[in-house]
Amino acid sequence: MIAVLTADLIDSTHYEEEILKTVLNSLSEEFEKLVAQYGKENVRFNIYRGDSFQGIINQPEAALEIMMQIKTAVNKIHLKKTKKNKSYSKIADFKMAIGIGTLDFERDSISESNGQAFLYSGRTLDTMNNDSRKTMIKTEYEEINEEFNTAFYLMDTLTEKWSTASAEVVYYLLKNLKEREVATAIGISQSAVNQRKKAAGWDAIEGLLIRFKNVVETSFVNRK
Repeated sequence: MIAVLTADLIDSTHYEEEILKTVLNSLSEEFEKLVAQYGKENVRFNIYRGDSFQGIINQPEAALEIMMQIKTAVNKIHLKKTKKNKSYSKIADFKMAIGIGTLDFERDSISESNGQAFLYSGRTLDTMNNDSRKTMIKTEYEEINEEFNTAFYLMDTLTEKWSTASAEVVYYLLKNLKEREVATAIGISQSAVNQRKKAAGWDAIEGLLIRFKNVVETSFVNRK
C-alpha cells in the first residue's frame, strides 16, 4: 500500500510571473527537503503542467504530515520586505488529494506509474475543482473517507484563516522544532511563537496528524 498526493495550484493563471516563480521554487526546495528527510526510496515528487504536482509516498501513514509540510511551505511565502511582521494574507495555496491504495506498476516517471492509489488521488482532485474543498482523501474504506474528509473540511476552514506568520510557525512545528527553536529560526520571541501557535490552531492539527497516522497504520501498514 502506498499514498499518492496529487495537487493543483489554485488560480495559477492569475498569478504574476514573479509570484509563480517564487511558489514553484519553494515547492521544489521543499521536495528536496522531504526526500532528504524520508529517503528517496520512500518519497518522489514531480511538478507537471507548471502548476500541479504529484508524489508517491511509500509510508502512507506520513501522507498527511507530508502534505501539511508542503502546504505550509507555500502558505508562508510573502513578498514584503520586512522581518518583523509577517502577518500578511497568503499569496498561494493548493487543492490536494490523498489516495491510499495499491501500486500496480512503478516507472521512473511518476506520470507513467499506475495503480489504485493513483486513481483515488487523481479522481478525487478532479471532483474538487468546482467547490471550496482544499483537502480530501480517498481509500477503499468509506468509514475512513468519511472520518477524515469531515476532519479535513474543518481543517480547511481553520487554515483558510491563516496568515503567512501562522503558516510559518506551523511549518517549523511540523519539523518537530520546540517553541524556543522556532523562535530562533524565525527571529521572534518564544511568547510570540506561542501566540501564533495558538492562533493557527496547532493543537487541533497535531491531534489530527496523530489520529491519521494511527488509523492508516492500523488499516493499511500493519494489515496482514
